[in-house]
Amino acid sequence: MDGMHYEGMIIRPPSEADSILLQVTLGCSHNKCTFCGTYKEKRFTIKDDSIIDADIDYAAENLRFQRRLFLIDGDALIIPQQKLVRILTRIREKMPWILRVGVYGNAKGILRKSEEELAELRSLGLGIVYFGLESGDARTLSEIKKGHTPERMIEAGQKVRAAGLKLSAMAILGLAGRERSLEHARATGEALSAIDPNYVGVLTLMAPPNTELAMQVRAGTFKLLSPELMLRELREMLFHTTMTRGLFFSNHASNYLPLRVRMPAEKEKAIESIDRALAGAIALKPEWMRGL
Repeated sequence: MDGMHYEGMIIRPPSEADSILLQVTLGCSHNKCTFCGTYKEKRFTIKDDSIIDADIDYAAENLRFQRRLFLIDGDALIIPQQKLVRILTRIREKMPWILRVGVYGNAKGILRKSEEELAELRSLGLGIVYFGLESGDARTLSEIKKGHTPERMIEAGQKVRAAGLKLSAMAILGLAGRERSLEHARATGEALSAIDPNYVGVLTLMAPPNTELAMQVRAGTFKLLSPELMLRELREMLFHTTMTRGLFFSNHASNYLPLRVRMPAEKEKAIESIDRALAGAIALKPEWMRGL
């Protein structure tokens, strides 16, 4: 065998750049979000045990220097508990040096698991769930076809935290367009506060050409925000976000103003930085440097 069995485009969170990537699902079980074109070419399937086992064996033999492993594609938490337990158990047996396994989780996958099941996964090495909250605003969630209300999203996030897992929640600036920009920011900050994740990762909306959102932009029915309006939205979101501890990031490649805010201690200083950027005292990242 000359490598891992990867199919299609592979994505992972920026913080998993040095992790072993183990593909256990193809695509995303929801795959309807208007802004996401990542898994359009893939029909959602859970990969066969034999292929997953072969990849674990290959990683155990050839990737001994990496201490973290990330399960891809879109939402590996949707995998039935028994099979997920089997995968994590095999990782632990074959690669005892792995300190943490990470996974993308959507609300549907999280809410299908009991707190006991999530705790069982934690006991087998699962350490962090990356959760796409995107927005805390009901109308925005409906318009992007996320498939859940803010209440259900908050419930899912709280459930991960209650099981003792680390949670990295993602939110997207510009997702509500110009009309509801500040409502989206405020409601998202309030939802993040209710969840109280360990990490918040804020991305800036882009419109990849193969998405429904790009069609809306071309038709003029959705207006992307200017850099200044994005900053105002970021300020509003951060202002309304309360975390007992943890990090609030806007350092993704898509962002105009990279921030790394230790919460709650550095929140005020970060808001001052945004105000200075709005006043023109801090230069924003130029357009050509932004990307996915």
